[in-house]
Amino acid sequence: MPGPPAPRLALTIGDPAGIGPEISLRAAAGADAVLVGDRCVLEETARRLGLDIRIDSYKLEDLAGGFPAQQAGHVRLLDTGILPRPVPPGKACAEGGRAAFRAIELAIEGAGSGVFHGVVTGPINKRAFAMAGIGFPGHTEIFAARTGTKNFAMLMYSEKIAVGLATCHQPLRSVPDSLTTARLVEVGHLLDESVGRLLGRRPRIAVLGLNPHAGEEGLFGDEEERVIRPAIEWLQRDGIDAEGPLPPDTAFTPAALARYGAHLCLYHDQGLIPFKALAFDTGVNVTMGIPFVRTSVDHGTAYDIAGKGTADPASLRSAIAVARALLAHTV
Repeated sequence: MPGPPAPRLALTIGDPAGIGPEISLRAAAGADAVLVGDRCVLEETARRLGLDIRIDSYKLEDLAGGFPAQQAGHVRLLDTGILPRPVPPGKACAEGGRAAFRAIELAIEGAGSGVFHGVVTGPINKRAFAMAGIGFPGHTEIFAARTGTKNFAMLMYSEKIAVGLATCHQPLRSVPDSLTTARLVEVGHLLDESVGRLLGRRPRIAVLGLNPHAGEEGLFGDEEERVIRPAIEWLQRDGIDAEGPLPPDTAFTPAALARYGAHLCLYHDQGLIPFKALAFDTGVNVTMGIPFVRTSVDHGTAYDIAGKGTADPASLRSAIAVARALLAHTV
């Protein structure tokens, strides 16, 4: 008896001057997905790297009834048609920022209309976005704004470690004032739901403190008692297995990683430093809370190796696998 049909995924190629086009071509050749980006960029990338890949272009309306069959050695492309010619690899530019942004918008449009079940995104460059006048600091904020989602958060996931962020792309000095009990409760619920789908069971969540030694009972700050502990108690009343606030410097020891299925971190580097130390090549970025599945690589554009044929597509392949797992509600 045949299994359920494969989920329809869109793969944006990311910044055309980075490694995104290369890893996208390598990953898409073995995936039932549609690339989203500029045809001229992918053709040039395939030529430069000596990849024997044929590109079949489609419009969004061509994909509405399902994906056309994909022949061996071919990839499907939703052509954004932004760039008249490829941009040089290895350097941020406004043209690349605009092209990357348009691919994201088109993928979101397709997911919103049901053409795609989920979106997997390649790496973008915030400097290229700024040069293009695009006012978003990252993917997470774009997806939230374009879907009208207010309650969202970033999850970084791997089989070794999973971290959810209460705050993300903002100056460190603004973090304490951004933390509220209600926000921590929101992220705790999102973590419980998303990581639960990936693990096949509800996780025990470690909620981290903000200050050294989790405040040391008020000696080093009062956020733990005033904001964080009430959030933990609220989550526990909601039936979520949350503990803390944990001292951040011991929250990621081997024993802690074995005890907890997810960590609720309060700011970007508190979660991303341990995550990338443990899962840099296989980690996946997940946007929690939006109406459809969105995953991404956990690395940047790697301009220093762009165009050289040495980029590793492992994180993108992991992102595809996690997107499928989320859509299947299992691992």
